[in-house]
Amino acid sequence: MDVNQPLTLLAGLTPLQFMRRHWQKKPLLVRQAIPGFKPLLSRVELFKLAVQQQVESRLVLHQAKGWRMKQGPFGPRSLPPLATPGWTLLVQGVDLHNRRAHELLQRFRFAPDARLDDLMISFATAGGGVGPHFDSYDVFLLQASGRRRWKIGRQKDLTLQEGVPLKILQNFAPSQVFVLEAGDMLYLPPRYAHDGLAEPCPGEGGKAADCMTYSIGFRAPRQAELAGEVLQRLADFYGDEESASSQRLYRDPSQAATATPAALPPSLLEFATNAVHDALKDPLALSCALGEYMSEPKASVWFEGPSGGWRPRHKGGVCLDPRTRMMYDAHHVFINGESYRAKGADADLMRRLADQRCLAAGELRRVSPSALTLLAGWHEAGWLVHPQAPA
Repeated sequence: MDVNQPLTLLAGLTPLQFMRRHWQKKPLLVRQAIPGFKPLLSRVELFKLAVQQQVESRLVLHQAKGWRMKQGPFGPRSLPPLATPGWTLLVQGVDLHNRRAHELLQRFRFAPDARLDDLMISFATAGGGVGPHFDSYDVFLLQASGRRRWKIGRQKDLTLQEGVPLKILQNFAPSQVFVLEAGDMLYLPPRYAHDGLAEPCPGEGGKAADCMTYSIGFRAPRQAELAGEVLQRLADFYGDEESASSQRLYRDPSQAATATPAALPPSLLEFATNAVHDALKDPLALSCALGEYMSEPKASVWFEGPSGGWRPRHKGGVCLDPRTRMMYDAHHVFINGESYRAKGADADLMRRLADQRCLAAGELRRVSPSALTLLAGWHEAGWLVHPQAPA
């Protein structure tokens, strides 16, 4: 992606300008971010996704008795009638199950892949929403069809309502109101309070248009979560090492007899502290652990082997499966939670594969035999696919 190219998606800003002016700073309203946009899935197709066990979905109802939420999957007749107002179906990770949704998500790769999370689709009947709330991550709200009224505000009082199954703000005080129609988009930085309600909107043939909103969300790992995951991977790494430092045992020849045997010895605490410091001293091991964690697929993702064999001379080259997460640093490539050391021309091609998610047939001819064997293994695992050759 050319980060210096102005994008209609970003109201004519270049990705560099958007990241500098708005990212994690202030909202951006974009009228006709995608002119003439049509939903990628029909309502029927979306409901069929919500039936599947491996798809995360939720049903939110706002009625006179208050808020209710149910977790999916939802059978064909378990959703309320379309004529019933005030309910919302949320389907998470649609990009993992629909190629067009995956392609839409690629438009937002001006932010690092390590931050890009997924595409969620919200279907709502008139008056449907999830209440005033805030997210801890950046989000783009793209109106796919119908109409939704958004109230937003940089709220300091983040007190939540008690006794409800959702994180709904108790004292929401919006400062701006926007009505989004198909193709319009609103960017919100983290912790920016917002409340979106579906409004009636005439569609084709005079029928009411479905209100569908696409949320492009970003990952924001908590520090404790990140530390725990990285330290666990470092522990596994050093547990397999045969170096003298990793195999060193705790010794305490100066330990005196104690009348308080339950007290933790200070020397043991010092030994543990040094062990952690030693594990963190290796920058390659630390970046490797981080890369493995950030490229780990979601728990619901399963890969299937290819229907055809590996063909390195396939005219269409090779592409990453839409569910594959691939990243790299200066010394490694990471794919679906695994890490590989890479250098030289092979490393350049692997990084190109990660950035562009495809390698052309001509590029495959420049891959070394060992790297070609690695690609064949990824294909066998279902991580790579052969696209249709151009006609």
